[in-house]
Amino acid sequence: MESRTPPNTSGLGVIKAQLPAETQPTAATSTAELSHEFRLANGRLARRLRQEKAENELGSGQFSALGVLHVHGPLTLTELSEFERVTPPSMTRTVKCLVDAGLVTRTGSALDGRKIVLSTTDAARAMMTETRKRRDAWLVQRVAQLSPEQHRTLADATLIMKELADS
Repeated sequence: MESRTPPNTSGLGVIKAQLPAETQPTAATSTAELSHEFRLANGRLARRLRQEKAENELGSGQFSALGVLHVHGPLTLTELSEFERVTPPSMTRTVKCLVDAGLVTRTGSALDGRKIVLSTTDAARAMMTETRKRRDAWLVQRVAQLSPEQHRTLADATLIMKELADS
């Protein structure tokens, strides 16, 4: 298997210039090749952004579940499991850790006394706000380095990514 040196990630720069010549997107790039390169780049960017978070001891699954509750408001365990695409037993363990850490509260549902509603605490909201500020600041610095043409391309790509994510 061929070994490649990872591209420089200190700044966004021109993405094409960072890719090895054999992986440069062209009109002849197959859908499979483009999909593969997109998935790798998206994963690397997501991992890099995850590094910009408020100081905490949460695992990525716990932080993700907390983020869903922060953005979507109070949810039942089943609703949170569906958002995160995990089984309810797995989400039960995640929520227990978040409750034990003082980041999530459990309350009875006003509509159905059998259901428990999960909500974020003030500490969780502060953590999520701090994380959003850090991630946005990191990304704003990199996007500001783009040329006007790259900026337009990124805006178009963002719309496409939203469509893919919602499909």
